[in-house]
Amino acid sequence: MGYRVVVAGATGNVGREMLNILAERQFPVDEIAALASRKSLGTEVSFGDKTLNTQDIDQFDFAGWDMALFAIGSEATKKYAPVAAAAGCVVIDNSSLYRYDPDVPLIVPEVNADAIEGYSKKNIIANPNCSTAQMVVALKPLHDRARIKRVVVSTYQSVSGAGKEAIDELWDQTKGMYVPGQEVAPKKFTKQIAFNVIPHIDVFMEDGSTKEEWKMVAETKKILDPSIRVTATCVRVPVFVGHSEAINIEFEDHLDEDEARDILREAPGILVVDKREDGGYVTPVECVGDYATFISRIRQDSTIDNGLNLWCVSDNLRKGAALNAVQIAEVLGNRVLKKG
Repeated sequence: MGYRVVVAGATGNVGREMLNILAERQFPVDEIAALASRKSLGTEVSFGDKTLNTQDIDQFDFAGWDMALFAIGSEATKKYAPVAAAAGCVVIDNSSLYRYDPDVPLIVPEVNADAIEGYSKKNIIANPNCSTAQMVVALKPLHDRARIKRVVVSTYQSVSGAGKEAIDELWDQTKGMYVPGQEVAPKKFTKQIAFNVIPHIDVFMEDGSTKEEWKMVAETKKILDPSIRVTATCVRVPVFVGHSEAINIEFEDHLDEDEARDILREAPGILVVDKREDGGYVTPVECVGDYATFISRIRQDSTIDNGLNLWCVSDNLRKGAALNAVQIAEVLGNRVLKKG
């Protein structure tokens, strides 16, 4: 016996990936509904070898459905998630709306799957920010061994994290660079993204950090350990898919780079590719379409006691969003609903 599953936002990048991953991982589905806004009504989306017609989320009755994977942004989630939850359908939300709510668990299954038990307070589970998700997967096994005191992270985030308009802008600007008179002015981003990097993701806050940077701090504390100090610099780069992070970690106890490499090789959700030679590391292009979080460039930091550096790469549409949501659904099914 399987589940009745809803995917809300099924025509977007993340929604389509959710459908793909549910099919790829053979999630036990008895019935599936693809929801979208009225303007996308009837748009066809794929689920394995099936084609689904999208339904109007405004008219949809969530009663009798087991779980709903939401990829519709905070404003729409604010409207529809409480409706679904009140109807008895567990919401797994990809927006930032509920991540910092103390009554809503924020889950990365490789890190804090046990927190799933808190879902019943609101019938809602939150999916973390894409840049946080891959980082905490890398940090968790190292933290268990040597206790992390402080993390300094610089991100190199692809444009797909900002949606389809951002992908189109990078593509159009890149083409326009080669055609005189057809240059494309920034619209989605604050500055040109093609052949450039922009140290600005989300809005600025009073202390000079951006909200994306604040999210990494707050979410790491909620998911992994509130005592870990985190400072982040988040940068948008001209890459279509795949987020990269340079992570510097300070531990309470000494952790040798070779032991760290061995620990990460055995950790769930991680693939270590770390050869000290040309090309002996993973780049965003190579991680697209993969489930794993890839770790490379593991090395001691000689400037501090008990320090390590590493390079972390993952497909942000998968582990950073859709895959993590499906993994949460798997935990929910296996541990709580227990139908499949």
